[in-house]
Amino acid sequence: VQLQASGGGLVQAGDSLRLSCAASGSTSGRYAMAWFRQAPGKGREFVAVTSWNGVGTDYVDSVKGRFTISRDNAKNTVNLQMNSLKPEDTAVYYCASDQYYTGRNPSSYDYWGQGTQVTVSS
Repeated sequence: VQLQASGGGLVQAGDSLRLSCAASGSTSGRYAMAWFRQAPGKGREFVAVTSWNGVGTDYVDSVKGRFTISRDNAKNTVNLQMNSLKPEDTAVYYCASDQYYTGRNPSSYDYWGQGTQVTVSS
């Protein structure tokens, strides 16, 4: 499975961004899709995950109510709608996928995209 993330950019606090992740390759399995982020000097942080059918989702507390993860299995894409962005959301955002795992531990995900930069100015 190959993942390609896109949609990052420079925005002001309070603005919105929509990140997308396109999956290709062996996508016929039931893969969970997740977003992580990594700010300078910090470890990779879980942001959100959706189960293979989109029914189950989980979010880190700091983005609940502001971010929404969704997927379109017909297009093999997963999106992260980010509203009311804050400067502390500034990071490189990565999409990840795994066939069996739907948790928050980045080490448990087998497939990763290249990352897209999100910068939120105050």
